[in-house]
Parts: sequence; C-alpha cells; structure tokens
Amino acid sequence: MRVLRPFDPWKSELCTCGFKLSFNPYTGCAHRCDYCYATYIPRFWEVREKNGLFRNLRRDLEELSGGEVISMSNSSDPYPPIEKEKEITRNCLKLFREYDVKLLVVTKSDLVTRDLDILSEMNAVVCMTITGCDQLERYAPETEKRIAAFKRVSEIMPAVLRFDPLIPFLNENRLNLIEACDPDHVVTSTLKLRQDSFQRISRALPWLAERLKKLYFDEGEKIGAYWYLNRERRLRMLKIVEDFCSSLGISCAFCREGLDFRAESCDGKHLALKKVNRLGN
Repeated sequence: MRVLRPFDPWKSELCTCGFKLSFNPYTGCAHRCDYCYATYIPRFWEVREKNGLFRNLRRDLEELSGGEVISMSNSSDPYPPIEKEKEITRNCLKLFREYDVKLLVVTKSDLVTRDLDILSEMNAVVCMTITGCDQLERYAPETEKRIAAFKRVSEIMPAVLRFDPLIPFLNENRLNLIEACDPDHVVTSTLKLRQDSFQRISRALPWLAERLKKLYFDEGEKIGAYWYLNRERRLRMLKIVEDFCSSLGISCAFCREGLDFRAESCDGKHLALKKVNRLGN
C-alpha cells in the first residue's frame, strides 16, 4: 500500500500548489476543528495508526527520483496528542532525513518543536496554522501556544504561517497574528463551507450563523462540494492580507481561490528548495 501519493485536493481546478506528494502518518485527526474540510471521510476524528507504515514508507522513498517535495500532513495533523508517546511522526522524520527529502510539515500543534533537532538537519519547512479562532478549534493547542512554538521554529528554520481560513466577522482583520509570528511566508484563504461545517460553526457561534448563511448560501457560489464567498468579497479579504504582508516584506499566497498572487509558491515549497539552517550547523 502506497503512503506517498500525489497531492490531489479534491480534484480542485483552483489548486495552485503544483505537483507534490502527500503523506499522513496517522489516519484521522484529533483536533476536530468546527470548520474542518475533511469530515466527509468516515471516522475522521478518530486517530488511528497505520499497519506497515514504516515498511511502506521506506519502499516509497526508495522509488523517489530525488526532486519531489513531500507535504505532511494535508488532512490529518501529524502531531495528535498520542504522538507524544507513540513517536510515529518523529520516526517518519528520521526516515525522511535518511533519504534527504524536501519536506513541508503542516500542523496546528506546538509539539512540532520537539522534533526541531531532526527538522533542522533537513530541507524542511514548518507550516503552522494559526487563525486566532480558538472557539472553533477547541481540541487544538490555543493560539498563544502556537505563536510561541512558531517563533521557536522560525529561529531555526523556514516557517510558514497558514492564516487559514479567514472567516468573515470573526478573524478576517486579525492581522496582528502575522506581525506577532513574523513568518517567512503566509498562506491564506477564505472559509469554504459544507453543510456539516456550517452546522458545527452555527452551534459553536450562534451569532455568526445567519451572517454566514447570507454570505455563502444566498450571495456566494458553490464550487465543487463547497460553498464559497462571492469572488469580489473573497478578493477584498485576501488583498488586505496580501498588502499587509507586503508592507512587512513577507510573501503571501492564496489557497484554492482561483485568484492570482505574487509569491513564488502558494504553500511555501519554494522555501524547501533552499536548505536553510539558522543555527549555522
């Protein structure tokens, strides 16, 4: 069974990532964010180990040409609470280091700092999602913990802030998060809604429900399986973030929006193509 697979974000024509491989060391995600896009997957909030993971990963790594970028993880977070004792992700990182891969680590967890000893020796970039929406991310580390972890990462290696999703009336103007993190690159996108995520957000924040219903289901547009804000509203929200990043000298890109941006890549993979070790080792 292959564990390194081409990244295919729901076959979305709006994806601007380009080719990369996707890897999930666990099945399912413990963070249970109310806006989660992946809850169409059965038992998604139940974290499970994968049989034969290390054997399959080594086999897949043996077949690489050497230039691929691997993104870990694109659906389930690689640092669920059980990782503290299981160390499955940590042992995968050791394999990646052995094969000298280019790696994007995508997480909401401050536990990633535990593995900086390995990551700092690799062509790796840590991408941390920080939205400032703790009320919708009740099972993930709180915002302040993530900011502290992000700063620690960025002292050692390239760090990408995923200011994503932008939610109207909630965090769209929380540009202070960008300034607090001082990232090498920012990825941002607007909230995309499914009926199940809308219901979860409505239960958590009842005051927001009618506003989102109007913006998405009355005035927005459906693209694939998701409801988007109308193009004008999305562009306005995203340009505010892009212009703020530009004023700080930080590159910024948009994810699955179908809108142009000025950065070298949307996900920060351009940083993985340049080995950067700020410790000087």
